[in-house]
Amino acid sequence: MNDQLICEIVAEIAPELGGRAWGKMWQLGRARLAVDFRLREGRYLFLSVEPQQPRLYLIETPVRALEKESLAPSSFALSLRKHLGGARLLSVTKDAQDRIARFAFAGYDAVGETRDWTLVAQLTGRAANLLLLDAAGRVVDTLREPRGAGQEIGELYAPPPHSVGERQSIEPLPLRRDQFPTLSAALQDYFAQRESAHVFTARAAALAARLRQAVDKRRKLERNLEQDLDAHGDAAAHKRVGDLLLANLANAERVGSRVKLIDYFAEDTPTIEFEIDEHATLQEEAARRFARYAKAKRAAQEIAGRLAALRREIAEIETQRAELEGIIERQDGTALEDFAARLEPRKQSALPGAKRGRAQTKIEQHVPGARRYRSSDGYEILVGRGAKDNDQLTFRVARPHDTWLHAADYPGSHVIVRNHARTSDIPHRTIIEAAQLAAHFSQAKRDAKVAVNYTQRKFIQKPKGAAPGLVRLSSFRTLLVEPRIGVERS
Repeated sequence: MNDQLICEIVAEIAPELGGRAWGKMWQLGRARLAVDFRLREGRYLFLSVEPQQPRLYLIETPVRALEKESLAPSSFALSLRKHLGGARLLSVTKDAQDRIARFAFAGYDAVGETRDWTLVAQLTGRAANLLLLDAAGRVVDTLREPRGAGQEIGELYAPPPHSVGERQSIEPLPLRRDQFPTLSAALQDYFAQRESAHVFTARAAALAARLRQAVDKRRKLERNLEQDLDAHGDAAAHKRVGDLLLANLANAERVGSRVKLIDYFAEDTPTIEFEIDEHATLQEEAARRFARYAKAKRAAQEIAGRLAALRREIAEIETQRAELEGIIERQDGTALEDFAARLEPRKQSALPGAKRGRAQTKIEQHVPGARRYRSSDGYEILVGRGAKDNDQLTFRVARPHDTWLHAADYPGSHVIVRNHARTSDIPHRTIIEAAQLAAHFSQAKRDAKVAVNYTQRKFIQKPKGAAPGLVRLSSFRTLLVEPRIGVERS
């Protein structure tokens, strides 16, 4: 949002929000909030300080949608709830010539004294942030990590430095304002379509990558099978040599490992020479050749069948890739979902205990703050990104029967193996792959071998007052593994 657009949206929302009290709040992402000021028709203030597209406006959406999308509140959200809960909004203003909006509040502290607060929305690109200021203008808390002077907690607030050229370089958004009753409605529509396009692109890219990996995996297997077939040699040639050895037992000329034989199978019965084991008799060499003939013949039949099936799979996947390219070219979201639904059952069917319908959707839903992998046995593996994400993953996402892993004696990511079957044991191969991830995403990742503790989630506890990411294990086992990423990202 450029300077002019922010000025317009502030002018639009200020009369509607002025005098209203801060109500319920939802954290819709790491840097996105929605606040209920009890407006009519289910409208809420939306604030986003994501660096790539900071913005604010009023949204109209069912409260159920907010509840469904909301995450566990961050420490900043809890701070807002503490200080602004029930506070009355006095004014909404915009700093002159700067992409900063200020929300002035009057509230009461625990003893009933009036307290003034200011919520600053910096819509300034990389420095985008939400900051809570006290009556003296000092920073009390921030949503994102502060940058620069006047942004740190405890300092007197100062806007981030910027250049006029940077502010003027922001292109106006291509809004269809004439089609909507308010600027907020136009902005909500624009960003919804933008997010839908982003989801389409990401979804299509993930599907394309999966198909590409599937083809590459099969091409590699095809090359390996062809090499195995070559290594077994020509079955008919092995049999021919074995027959000639037995036919020339009486007249073969042998010097060390070289032997000359008469080729009775050729028209002019020439003399041929080849090398054999100098310690073996002709009968032993013939028996070895016949054994190689039988082995090569069986291998040729088996490998030919596997290659045929493999090439059919490759052809099928290439057809799917062509279909996906057409969907991407048309930007057809409905067709993409149908395509994904046809492709997903293969992946889901490999997941032991996976259920159909709503449970299956839950398995695939996005888990904020976590990397997602798929083990060789089809189990979902989640890896936390930071200390707060580790807490969220372990104590809010993981279930009692899920397996929890962490590098022993080293800071690192919490790793969860989802056990949707609950009663079935997770295969040891999956435990090894998850342990390798836990070792890789730890401070011991450069070690040749790393000890990794693992246990069921129900044996993990959070000590009272402990820092984010710290846990206590009442029971666990330990593996020694090589740090690596040995499974595919999903």
